Amino acid sequence: MANESVQKTLGVALVLCVVCAVVVSSAAVMLRPTQEANKLLDLKTNILASAGLLKADIDVETQFAQISTRVVDLGTGRFTDEIDPSTFDQRKSSKDPAMSVALAPNEDPAKIKRRENYATVYIVEGQQGIEKIILPIKGYGLWSTLYGFLALESDLETVAGIGFYEHNETPGLGGEVDNPRWKASWVGKQAYSSGQIAISVLKGRADTTLPEGNYQIDGLAGATLTTRGVNNLVQYWLGEQGFQPLIGHLKSGEA
Repeated sequence: MANESVQKTLGVALVLCVVCAVVVSSAAVMLRPTQEANKLLDLKTNILASAGLLKADIDVETQFAQISTRVVDLGTGRFTDEIDPSTFDQRKSSKDPAMSVALAPNEDPAKIKRRENYATVYIVEGQQGIEKIILPIKGYGLWSTLYGFLALESDLETVAGIGFYEHNETPGLGGEVDNPRWKASWVGKQAYSSGQIAISVLKGRADTTLPEGNYQIDGLAGATLTTRGVNNLVQYWLGEQGFQPLIGHLKSGEA
């Protein structure tokens, strides 16, 4: 066959396509375990960081050993052993009609549309019981759904920290949810007052000289919709449809 023939050109192109496809597919399959391991490591890093437990000079796996993982039934607010936390995919279950419930607009301030029936929580325990509990949170901001963690201290009312590990908010505006200074402003704030949700993210600045300042977080400058979204998602997940029933059971020792 002549080198310049159309058939030979197409044949060479076809062979190259097949070879490239095999190489790319093989690489994807071979790298998948590493990618999954890195994804899990990143998740553990964010869990530790959200609770103020992450130390740069200690291996993440070693630090995470102090944390126990439990699955909570959001319908009852109690822990369940029917779901294996090591294999449970909370995000996937939120899209499965059999594992989640649809939310009406008036009961969905976080704009998540469906709420999963079960959630994975992370607990640090000491000799006196729970020292910290780390709760998964999510909700819509301006451009995206923000995924993160909110940690509470042993009294289950004082905020130990917050962090978002995935979002597409505008850098320099809504993206300031990643600003260490803003995240630090949450530490020590009170989530509840007399059993009711009291924490809120303001449009402006919190007045720390007033008693209500203990429950208020500064808003993100120039990012009204992201600020509102963070406020809504935090209040939703600390509320009755979120983790408030679990917190109540933990306080009474009935979880």
